[in-house]
Amino acid sequence: MFQDAGAAQATTSHEAKSSPSGSTVQRSKSFSLRAQVKEACAACQKTVYPMERLVADKLVFHNSCFCCKHCHAKLSLGSYAALHGEFYCKPHFQQLFKSKGNYDEGFGRKQHKELWAHKEVASGTKTA
Repeated sequence: MFQDAGAAQATTSHEAKSSPSGSTVQRSKSFSLRAQVKEACAACQKTVYPMERLVADKLVFHNSCFCCKHCHAKLSLGSYAALHGEFYCKPHFQQLFKSKGNYDEGFGRKQHKELWAHKEVASGTKTA
């Protein structure tokens, strides 16, 4: 009884595959005939194919085009720092953009040097 139902399903599915009007072709679900969207490299403006695609800060690059603006060394996702859409290796980023001075300036406070100068003027003594 169960075998008859299974045999009936097998014959109907087999008949659907090979119909007299033409053969139906089944494709995998991951394959699509849609045209792929071509992405352009942010550095060279050429097409980036999936095998050479690298995304950093929402920009698409070729692996070879993703390099430091200062020294042109090849960068990776773990070895870059970005500022205003420009990419740098970490050593050059620190060299070029490291803030000089103390932490008080960065937080909007007066520098300690100015506080010392006011104390010296108020006391009237100045050391040479």
